[in-house]
Amino acid sequence: MILIDCSSGIAGDMFLAALLDLGADENKVLRAIDKIGELITEVGVRIREVKRRGIRAKKVDFYAEGWPPMEGEDLVNYVERCVEELDMSDEARGYAIKVAETLVEAESKIHGEAHLHELGRPDTIAEIVGASVALDDLRAFDTTVYSTPLAVGGGTIETSHGKLPVPAPATLEILKGFPIVGGPVKQELATPTGASLLVNIVDSVTEFYPMMKPSRVGYGAGERELEIPNVLRVVSGEPLDAMREDVLIIETNLDDVPGEVVGYAIDRILREGARDACIIPMIAKKGRPGQILKVIADRGNAEHLARVVMEETGSLGVRIYRCERIVLNREVVPVRVSVDGYEAEVRVKVAGSFRVKPEYEDLREIAERTGKPLRVVMKLVEDKLRELYD
Repeated sequence: MILIDCSSGIAGDMFLAALLDLGADENKVLRAIDKIGELITEVGVRIREVKRRGIRAKKVDFYAEGWPPMEGEDLVNYVERCVEELDMSDEARGYAIKVAETLVEAESKIHGEAHLHELGRPDTIAEIVGASVALDDLRAFDTTVYSTPLAVGGGTIETSHGKLPVPAPATLEILKGFPIVGGPVKQELATPTGASLLVNIVDSVTEFYPMMKPSRVGYGAGERELEIPNVLRVVSGEPLDAMREDVLIIETNLDDVPGEVVGYAIDRILREGARDACIIPMIAKKGRPGQILKVIADRGNAEHLARVVMEETGSLGVRIYRCERIVLNREVVPVRVSVDGYEAEVRVKVAGSFRVKPEYEDLREIAERTGKPLRVVMKLVEDKLRELYD
């Protein structure tokens, strides 16, 4: 697992530097950036160690001459051309393109057209391509990536559009749905490139570090000295058997909604990305029977799910509150079983040494194909799993 500690913000160069300090192959990253020179124009790179408020960190600087003017479409095309030439996973290639597209979409939304201005520099492509290669080398696309809420800073910044509030409009557009916090200094702490790299790799945002055994820590330095250590910290490690995470609970009381509507509402809520949803019986006002619809949601999706709840149930409002939960780490593994000569693969959820549970849909398919009762199939499969996991 990987944790990105954004308590001092994030920028593209800081993210790449932190990944290199974490252990990403520097030569792979440099070769990838060299590819930009082969396709467009040469980009020089300087990697060094610096200190920010006494903390040692890696610093990455880029420079180039004769860089052509770049529009939004150019950025996406250049990134696509670069990653197509590189030896990297499909996930990393898709990530790089998505990061570029996210930047262009934000600029177009804010300004009505994708004139990149500050983002039309060589370091934007180098940061996107370099970070994608570094994440791929660290196998980040094969693990869970967490982030703390992103500190965005405060005050104002000078741009080609004049003086703008922090976070910059494009940065804020990219961060829609992602937890942020102002401060802790009156400076720009989150750049559009850094924000795009972050939102496209993070699986879950947590206020506190998840339960883990840290193995490596990387520090990437920002450009300026601030009142706080201007570094991005990235931590990799092993998850424990269980981990603590923050979720939001969305709930509302129902006492006049038909059962079919409630059932459909739960189905849609789950399709729209809820972690879970359930109905709890209750006695409502005037002794009427009713239900509490309870939904577990991630922070980034809670507002959307709240609207879905109100749309589908006709409720005039919902309650939302933070909840901390402890969950067992789990994985889904395929297990081959034989039932009356019928060979099948059953997906099995394995949660540490606590629980082994076959997927219902796979059991149902076996029951339908063999003509055996579901409870008999379930017993046969569970006996097989005990042989494997006891």
